[in-house]
Amino acid sequence: MVNKITVESLTYEQLAKVFDHAILKPEQTKQDVVTGCELAKAYDCKSVCVKPCDVKQASALLAGSRVLVGTVISFPHGNSPTSAKVAEAVQTVLDGAIELDVVINIGLLKSGQVQECQDEIKAVIDACHAKNPNVVFKIIFENAYLTKDEIKQACQLSVAAGAHFVKTSTGFASSGATLDDIALMRANVPDHIEVKASGGIKTLDQVVALLNQGATRCGSSSTDKILDEFKQRRGL
Repeated sequence: MVNKITVESLTYEQLAKVFDHAILKPEQTKQDVVTGCELAKAYDCKSVCVKPCDVKQASALLAGSRVLVGTVISFPHGNSPTSAKVAEAVQTVLDGAIELDVVINIGLLKSGQVQECQDEIKAVIDACHAKNPNVVFKIIFENAYLTKDEIKQACQLSVAAGAHFVKTSTGFASSGATLDDIALMRANVPDHIEVKASGGIKTLDQVVALLNQGATRCGSSSTDKILDEFKQRRGL
């Protein structure tokens, strides 16, 4: 049996490296990108996740740091045609992104066109890997709109397309990460595929519960509050 993760069993670095600090709200400004990148460096997060138009700025701000630059593709609805998703993704890689969170075409999946969804994701991954083979892909499902069977299908097609992570949500739908969905996703991808929780993650206990269900990364705009709570509870 795997040992249960607790606040006491985690080191600060282990917890900090779970976080992709989100700077994704449409009203956030260039100054918010500066503030968010400085926060991510100060707290030693795994990455920032910024809007595609902010990737070049974030890359400059984080050059020489341990914080990776991530972004989102066809966000938040996944509705762009494949050619547009490919073009957007390639541009962000050229601008310095190393982790891409790509929204699946939700309507296509719910129409039963699973192969088309898989082919689209593969096209995005292949085009970006031609520019930089080290780019990491996380596929956003937006589970609030999906049935359990559709979540399973999304897991399978993401793996087949070459993704590295499956991800619950954008944070812009009616609900975000749930413990049941994390467990379902973890059970439907191989061990080498990671699971990212996102949407409504605001407390330390919530993060620990998600980790115990199989999440290995969390997207949140409350990164500093959660890590401050950890330091306070651990007396650091």
